[in-house]
Amino acid sequence: MPANQSRSRARDRNNVLNRAEFLSLNQPMKGSQEARSSSKKQSSQSSPAPTHNEGAKERRQSQQLPEEDCMQLNPSFKGIAFNSLLAIDICMSKRLGVCANSASSWGSARSMVKLIGITGHGVPWIGGTLICLVKSSTLAGQEVLMNLLLALLIDIMIVAGLQKLAKRRGPYDVHPSLLDYLTMDIYAFPAGHASRAAMVSKFFLNHLVLAIPLRILLVLWAFCVGLSRIMIGRHHITDVLSGFVFGYLQFRLVELLWMSSNTCQMLISIW
Repeated sequence: MPANQSRSRARDRNNVLNRAEFLSLNQPMKGSQEARSSSKKQSSQSSPAPTHNEGAKERRQSQQLPEEDCMQLNPSFKGIAFNSLLAIDICMSKRLGVCANSASSWGSARSMVKLIGITGHGVPWIGGTLICLVKSSTLAGQEVLMNLLLALLIDIMIVAGLQKLAKRRGPYDVHPSLLDYLTMDIYAFPAGHASRAAMVSKFFLNHLVLAIPLRILLVLWAFCVGLSRIMIGRHHITDVLSGFVFGYLQFRLVELLWMSSNTCQMLISIW
């Protein structure tokens, strides 16, 4: 028996968990237990008994917490689908932004791509329409040009208002140019160049007699303007697609608000 006791004592000494720094892991210290029990007694004596209303509130909160956690951990199907489409849109837009800066894969072609985008800018179109309106001598030409000017002004106001509401930035940190500030085309959604190109091309296709090759070139020009804005990293794909949709809707609005020849002549005389 003495031999067995000595062996057990030797094992206890060799056991690392029996050291002083590991005693709290094996069993709590008596002093700490007494301190905790005394602190609990003091807190129970000092704090008044909770009322019935406070207990009911705590029960309600404890019942609501798991539901809130479930709502955060299990989002709705619409939220998952929207976030997935948004992530795909951002990823594809960044891949197509091959001319976003000079260090990009197509950085050498950035100036040419920007030039294509400028052809859909509002300032050249408004200036060119005013010059043609001054030089026009036919009533039919003045009527078409006045309504085109109205369509361009409506386009600028609608796009600027929508961009101000959405305040969506482009896929790349590209600063707007001076012409963009003049036409208030600062944010990304919707793409103002795309909406203007779609509206102008639809306007010309309906109110000008053009050969089939010119009609095809007009549609291709509108598509290239929208694509150029994605390539320079100024807009997302959804910004350009929504711009095309808004451009068509603006054309339909101008058709409803079409000014007659007499109205156009009156406005020209006032001007």
